[in-house]
Amino acid sequence: MTQTTARLEHRHFELHAPHREDFVRDPGLGAFWILRVGFTVAPILFGIDKFFNWMVTWHDYLWAGVAHNLPGTPTEIMYGVGVVEIVAGLVVLFAPRFGSLLVAGWLGAIITNLVLVGLAENEYWDIALRDFGLFLGAVALFLLAVKYAGRRPETVRSYEHAAN
Repeated sequence: MTQTTARLEHRHFELHAPHREDFVRDPGLGAFWILRVGFTVAPILFGIDKFFNWMVTWHDYLWAGVAHNLPGTPTEIMYGVGVVEIVAGLVVLFAPRFGSLLVAGWLGAIITNLVLVGLAENEYWDIALRDFGLFLGAVALFLLAVKYAGRRPETVRSYEHAAN
């Protein structure tokens, strides 16, 4: 493998967390990793649950207009939603700059769905507001990923020293 290939692989698929002292020196790095792990684990867990409904009966949250305009039953639509969420979580894990935008867009679609349900049935406003907070977190992850994703811990340290 050439040096360029190794560098490209490292840049896009770095999964090694920095050392503890790096988090102390740069709290933004800690925030990046907290959001990266959270936006990896949560979508994957919620995506898997779309197939089993352990937490909630997910198709109850689907706006009737969506079910009437897409092929399949509400349950089948939620299976598709589950697949998208699992993929989004994996993309955040391996490519956080792109994955964070994917999750933000997906949360925007969920918020839109919940607002439409809210207008029709006067329900789920609290969940739409919660998901807006998650949307802001996904945007924050993108901003942090621009700085931290794909950098070796040593590079982050030398970058911080150069800035001071």
